[in-house]
Amino acid sequence: MNKNELISAVADSASITKTDAAKAVDAVFSTISTSLGTGTEVRLTGFGTFTVTSRKATTGRNPRTGEAIQIPASKLPKFRPGKTLRESVN
Repeated sequence: MNKNELISAVADSASITKTDAAKAVDAVFSTISTSLGTGTEVRLTGFGTFTVTSRKATTGRNPRTGEAIQIPASKLPKFRPGKTLRESVN
């Protein structure tokens, strides 16, 4: 399912226009992104939890030359599914 299909499904499910559904979906994604950007965890009971984790700086190798390179530290968003979501998939 892509974003347009999600918007259509939300519009049908909530009996609203696709324009309103698109605004709602965009608002949800924007709010989650903004919260993660500030380091705040987003917990949706029954669905899952979005968190930010830190990755340490490491030394890697260039596969073409074998030369050692530094991989800088970074932050990554992670998603941990909730019990209800895991059960619905299985």
